[in-house]
Amino acid sequence: MARLMGWALSYGNYAITLLVWWISDWFIAIGVLLLGIIVFGIIRSKLRNDSIPPAQREYAYDDYAIATWYLSRTACFTLPKE
Repeated sequence: MARLMGWALSYGNYAITLLVWWISDWFIAIGVLLLGIIVFGIIRSKLRNDSIPPAQREYAYDDYAIATWYLSRTACFTLPKE
C-alpha cells in the first residue's frame, strides 16, 4: 500500500497529464501538468507535516518514505502494553 501511495505521489501527476492529453488537447495537458505540480506538492507537504514528527522533519524524505510515515500513523495501530 505504501509503494502504491509513493508511486502515486511521484508519478500520479504525469499519469493524469497523459490521460488528459489522450482525451483532450496537448495545450490543456500542459496546463494540467503545471496545476498538478502545485497540487501534488501541496498534498505531499501536507502528508509530510501531518505524519513525520517535528524532531525528524529536518531530514529529506522521498515520496515512499512520506507514504510510509503517513500510513504508519493513520492506518496502523498497536495494542496497549499490559
